[in-house]
Amino acid sequence: MAGCRGSLCCCCRWCCCCGERETRTPEELTILGETQEEEDEILPRKDYEKGRRYEAVKWMVVFAIGVCTGLVGLFVDFFVRLFTQLKFGVVQTSVEECSQKGCLALSLLELLGFNLTFVFLASLLVLIEPVAAGSGIPEVKCYLNGVKVPGIVRLRTLLCKVLGVLFSVAGGLFVGKEGPMIHSGSVVGAGLPQFQSISLRKIQFNFPYFRSDRDKRDFVSAGAAAGVAAAFGAPIGGTLFSLEEGSSFWNQGLTWKVLFCSMSATFTLNFFRSGIQFGSWGSFQLPGLLNFGEFKCSDSDKKCHLWTAMDLGFFVVMGVIGGLLGATFNCLNKRLAKYRMRNVHPKPKLVRVLESLLVSLVTTVVVFVASMVLGECRQMSSSSQIGNDSFQLQVTEDVNSSIKTFFCPNDTYNDMATLFFNPQESAILQLFHQDGTFSPVTLALFFVLYFLLACWTYGISVPSGLFVPSLLCGAAFGRLVANVLKSYIGLGHIYSGTFALIGAAAFLGGVVRMTISLTVILIESTNEITYGLPIMVTLMVAKWTGDFFNKGIYDIHVGLRGVPLLEWETEVEMDKLRASDIMEPNLTYVYPHTRIQSLVSILRTTVHHAFPVVTENRGNEKEFMKGNQLISNNIKFKKSSILTRAGEQRKRSQSMKSYPSSELRNMCDEHIASEEPAEKEDLLQQMLERRYTPYPNLYPDQSPSEDWTMEERFRPLTFHGLILRSQLVTLLVRGVCYSESQSSASQPRLSYAEMAEDYPRYPDIHDLDLTLLNPRMIVDVTPYMNPSPFTVSPNTHVSQVFNLFRTMGLRHLPVVNAVGEIVGIITRHNLTYEFLQARLRQHYQTI
Repeated sequence: MAGCRGSLCCCCRWCCCCGERETRTPEELTILGETQEEEDEILPRKDYEKGRRYEAVKWMVVFAIGVCTGLVGLFVDFFVRLFTQLKFGVVQTSVEECSQKGCLALSLLELLGFNLTFVFLASLLVLIEPVAAGSGIPEVKCYLNGVKVPGIVRLRTLLCKVLGVLFSVAGGLFVGKEGPMIHSGSVVGAGLPQFQSISLRKIQFNFPYFRSDRDKRDFVSAGAAAGVAAAFGAPIGGTLFSLEEGSSFWNQGLTWKVLFCSMSATFTLNFFRSGIQFGSWGSFQLPGLLNFGEFKCSDSDKKCHLWTAMDLGFFVVMGVIGGLLGATFNCLNKRLAKYRMRNVHPKPKLVRVLESLLVSLVTTVVVFVASMVLGECRQMSSSSQIGNDSFQLQVTEDVNSSIKTFFCPNDTYNDMATLFFNPQESAILQLFHQDGTFSPVTLALFFVLYFLLACWTYGISVPSGLFVPSLLCGAAFGRLVANVLKSYIGLGHIYSGTFALIGAAAFLGGVVRMTISLTVILIESTNEITYGLPIMVTLMVAKWTGDFFNKGIYDIHVGLRGVPLLEWETEVEMDKLRASDIMEPNLTYVYPHTRIQSLVSILRTTVHHAFPVVTENRGNEKEFMKGNQLISNNIKFKKSSILTRAGEQRKRSQSMKSYPSSELRNMCDEHIASEEPAEKEDLLQQMLERRYTPYPNLYPDQSPSEDWTMEERFRPLTFHGLILRSQLVTLLVRGVCYSESQSSASQPRLSYAEMAEDYPRYPDIHDLDLTLLNPRMIVDVTPYMNPSPFTVSPNTHVSQVFNLFRTMGLRHLPVVNAVGEIVGIITRHNLTYEFLQARLRQHYQTI
């Protein structure tokens, strides 16, 4: 036999004189460096022709996402304009008539009728799909961070979001449509490549591409960027927004696709809006839903400059004040959100509708009374900014036509009514480009009222954005600063529009705490590159100031929902912790061969997304193998796994002998001499004896129990791989199993396409008809598990674990010791800031 083994190295593969070819096991072939062809393909293989076709289809889908997102923005903008013009047209005519007849109460009732009706419809749509409430940016951020929020990217969510934001903006609430555009683009990005819908089950095509979470996440990133691009006409800013605020897992190829998608959305919206409003199709004059216009000093004012180096000092101070105001806004809104979670959400859903109607009622009354009573009559400016292009002419016409003259004589206008009795976009243009002055008292009152009402509004049960209210509130603050510097300090060179823009950036940056993407978005919206430095400085100062007190508004709402969101990096002191300090040692696992009753019990009593596949380390295994096919199959699988690892280790050791270092060669020679067994069975037995610890035995047909002792819970378990919950349920639904009297080779085998057929809506274990299953049948999960997932050792630093989760998009990370035994598992929950802080405190207490 020894001579036969010695001839293995020189004999050919099929004609060895020892005749062992017929009886060789797959494990022996692995040790000898040979392979065995698989007849059935279970996992997909690399097909380069298919890969090129896959990439081409991906580019086409990205383009379609951009076009569809632009059309969604066009739909929202068209109907918001239609309903707003209808409302303000009727109410303004009534106010002008009733100001002479003394029936202003009737005008107020008309305005209340419009606003309450629109807000009621928006609230009803949120009742249909609750996840459509708010801006949707926190939810999208969670999804791109790797957390699945139920219902966030459904078609029904998109319909409720689009129609709801249309009614909430037309209803006069202090909300914007730009934030919900980001959510809408994300839904389009998630749903369009699937060519199917869970809301409309008849919409289903046989489209074999993009059946994985990674592809879906990439398309959601592209959709979110397209939403920003359509809202602000800022494709580069949209790409940076998706990178900065959204996606946790990024690659170079995705950057090009996201930028292409953003460009497609911008130019689609631009093409149709320019054609509809100007009648000149193909002119591309309206790049986004929100346009800031051209910032330009009046030709008659020779001393005016957009900004000077001396103004940077004022911008820094404005950034500090904007950060403080943003932190105050976030603090008040957080308290309101907690109050709603305790006192509004647990009650019947009708209470949420009543709250929305109450906010609408108060907002309408405040707007009407402030416009009629608190405004001042200001002199109209004789000069106006006339540009050379039709877009600037349109901006100038919008500014002039949106002036309100309620209760004011000729050549004067009511400054408070001009701000309150217009759509928010028109009010922003007034603050940016109106040459006429606004009273400092009016600006201060407007800022305070808008600040409080916008803070109260964000969080009610209607689709609502925060970008435009923050910009308008900040623009009023900036214009107030400009008025003070001009009138009381005598700085005549100041351009009020610049200070309004910087104030808008300071307040918005203090609320949302974005830097890179927001800088580029504002630069693209103004189409003025010279504003790059002041905007960037202001946003940085506002963020640093606000971060000293609390988090950004989106991060606050993510935290209130209890979502395990991972930041970009951990704090330095967290490196005092190791993987063993934060892992979950109490494992729920499955065996390579497990009975159906055990799988059903595990799946129905836990909510884990994945399960380790393990085998136990026990003594006297030959006795246990007698008379029990299930235990025999599991032990045989463990033996094959150990032999495979032994063969790979031997190969690595032999390859190291070629290194020039004599120390390495000696080490390898000693290693081989000391561990070279006489027989393969002796090698296996030695490895098992070194690993064996006499713990209680547990048969694989028993489910993990809460009644286990500590010894039973933490017995040595050899780790073989991970299998997902969706895979186990799919195997049960499709009846992939074998009986104890048969070999595991008789089990039906599913291809990768069959396993992913139900993506992304896999069947639920609670919907499984147990009467169709034989609980004593056995499932072999080894062909479907991931045999080589990412793992870490117990001594790995927390920062390394954290970076692995962030960069690779993990949801589970097994902790495996040096001898291949799983000792715990790490999930996203174990890496949240609160959990790490608690473990760090425990670490300090044990020192």
